[in-house]
Amino acid sequence: MIEADVVAEGRRLVELASARGVPLRLLGGVAVRLRAGGELPPALAREYKDVDLVTGRGRSGDAVDLLRAEGYAPHVAFNALNGQDRLLFFDEEHDRQVDVFVGSFRMCHTIPVGDRLETDPVSVPLAELLLTKLQIAELNEKDVRDTLALVHDHAIGDADGETVNGARVAALCAGDWGLWRTITQNLGACRSYAGTYDLPAGERVAARLDELLERIEREPKTRSWRLRARIGERKRWYELPEEVAGGP
Repeated sequence: MIEADVVAEGRRLVELASARGVPLRLLGGVAVRLRAGGELPPALAREYKDVDLVTGRGRSGDAVDLLRAEGYAPHVAFNALNGQDRLLFFDEEHDRQVDVFVGSFRMCHTIPVGDRLETDPVSVPLAELLLTKLQIAELNEKDVRDTLALVHDHAIGDADGETVNGARVAALCAGDWGLWRTITQNLGACRSYAGTYDLPAGERVAARLDELLERIEREPKTRSWRLRARIGERKRWYELPEEVAGGP
């Protein structure tokens, strides 16, 4: 039975998938909430409306079977057109949407996650989770809150697990000028917003954002990054969500 509480339902789905051998991990706000560990500071708490998931390439059929068996209604037309990259389901009883990304998270930018699904049993790794919150071209408040929540509870490090893998973030940004442009811009914005929230560890949050920005800037850039940097903002460097797999 589908849980009324969306966070509990997100946990239930990934545990059920694990028991059935289906690679399925959480993205989005529900993932941020579950990775927080304890209670979020009140200033960062928010309502979560939908469940976002990712599965591996070649495993979308297993994800479809699982969700349908659990009572989710597929968006038949959308899935027929876009199922190689993204699937859409509805929890009609609770008026919720479930997005399932296949192999990678693709919105304004593409974040590869398919080969890293075994890193954590609940969500994509913290580095990729952070990037999915920061890759949006027009940052909104919920993404700022989720970004601050992630760095509030997790230090920047060189490995996965309970730290944000700064080496992974820096490497992905060093290979893609467009991603670098959006991520650094949004990290800077979050750094500015951090002081406007009543956080018990506000200075620590700001320091971690600064550390991640510094790591991104220090990382040697690839040749393709340097070539794209010559064009700069004269050419749009991101996709619009409505252009990607039919929009949200």
